[in-house]
Amino acid sequence: MADESSQQPQNSGVNPWLIAVSVMLATFMEVLDTAIASVALPYIAGSLSATTDEATWVLTSYLVANAVILPASNWFSLRFGRKRFLITCVIIFTIASFFCGAAPTLGFILVARVIQGAGGGALQPLSQSILMESFPPEKRSAAMALFAFGVVVAPVLGPTLGGWLTDTYSWRYAFYINIPVGALAVFMISRYIKDPPYIRNAKASKFDNLGFGLLIVWTGLLQVVLDKGQEDDWFGAAWIRWAVIILVVALVWFIYHSWTSKQPLVNLRTLKDRNFGLGCLLMVLLGLAIYSMITVLPLFYQELLGYTAFAAGLVVGPRGIGSILGMPVIGYLGNKVDPRYLLTFGFMGFGIMSLVFGDVNLGISPWTLLMPIVLTGFALSFVFVPIATQAYSTLRLEEMGNASGIFNLVRNIGGGIGISITQTLLVRRSAVHQTEIGGYVPRTQIWFEQHLSALTGYFGQRLGPANAQHAAEQTMYRQLGQQALLWAFIDVFRWMSLICFLCVGLVWFFKKARPGRAPAGVH
Repeated sequence: MADESSQQPQNSGVNPWLIAVSVMLATFMEVLDTAIASVALPYIAGSLSATTDEATWVLTSYLVANAVILPASNWFSLRFGRKRFLITCVIIFTIASFFCGAAPTLGFILVARVIQGAGGGALQPLSQSILMESFPPEKRSAAMALFAFGVVVAPVLGPTLGGWLTDTYSWRYAFYINIPVGALAVFMISRYIKDPPYIRNAKASKFDNLGFGLLIVWTGLLQVVLDKGQEDDWFGAAWIRWAVIILVVALVWFIYHSWTSKQPLVNLRTLKDRNFGLGCLLMVLLGLAIYSMITVLPLFYQELLGYTAFAAGLVVGPRGIGSILGMPVIGYLGNKVDPRYLLTFGFMGFGIMSLVFGDVNLGISPWTLLMPIVLTGFALSFVFVPIATQAYSTLRLEEMGNASGIFNLVRNIGGGIGISITQTLLVRRSAVHQTEIGGYVPRTQIWFEQHLSALTGYFGQRLGPANAQHAAEQTMYRQLGQQALLWAFIDVFRWMSLICFLCVGLVWFFKKARPGRAPAGVH
């Protein structure tokens, strides 16, 4: 446990709320980019001659670059100074955003997204560490709630703004929008952020080349396998089997090295703390659920219901409104209620709303899921801050930088796995349901023949008798495909609810957090 002197704010006399706004901008920009990109995926795919599955690499390539930089952010902060490193990361992220928007091919945008992910990887842990140190312990829950309040505005603006830009101009402007936000963030960080004495006087240890190399190998291979697995039939492809073998070897070696080395890049011994280890497990599961939701809900409206990007953004955007409504409540209850009760409410609410999504059909209106989407955001606001409060509550202040990198790393890993599982489920469960539905609809049934006859008559008046039956059969096959894909989406929604209910049980293995210890949270 850290003593009270180690918990004093380090804000160099600057108003801590100005510091909160400054660091919030950097994370806001990153979250905005993720939300915008998810809505624009079908348009990116069409513009760059890629499939929708391939376009999801735009999300996952960013996550893997994030995952590599996240654990190393603490070392770079000590080596180059936290303020200087944070400004550099924002500049890299902003410049890479321009190249993402200007990308002429899928390969080009993937390279740009990797660079963007490398720049964005350190934004969260650095921003969160700065925020935590700038406020006294008794105000950190309120500060984290304000930080989260600002960050969750991005999911409100992201889908709607991204959809409007995509429909009105081009998906490329969904990336260009980061440029003015990045410029403002650089200005405010330069003006209001100062490195505390322990950062200015710190001497970074020798860089852990082996640990960093192993981290790149296993995270890179993990993302490649997740991206290409469905396309190449997973373990049916020899190269995937070899990639998994190398991945496992690199991961085991990385864990052994990081656990036994005196000065590893990532100090995994922090995971021996019960609350932090359990918090990381919950973050993996939360990453699975959240990134699945972010990916699948806009696709549902666009792929199945034919919504434009702007319309889909308007429909899914209210999730952020729910989070905004929940954040003041969390700011008030954060130091008054056992976080385990808040987490239980949050995960249970998210799980129940996922089950509600599992009752969708092809006839829903834009308003049908409005309240469930708002309530999903409200429920998630009861997860973001309390889960980090519990995870960090028993750590010393000097462990926070390393712990924050690990905490955000496991969330990204969970997110990458979640996106891959979602894509695989949509493809494979759609095929399964198509076979099942086809088996229940024999062509000899009277209603089938009547429907085919009606469609044939309809097309006969427009296309002529020679083409009418073929067009009618194609229409019925498309309807079959729509119904099968609908059931695949329902399977994904129900899968997310199971994850949330599992998290409810895990929450109660936490030790009770000490009041007033608000951590470097998550978005």
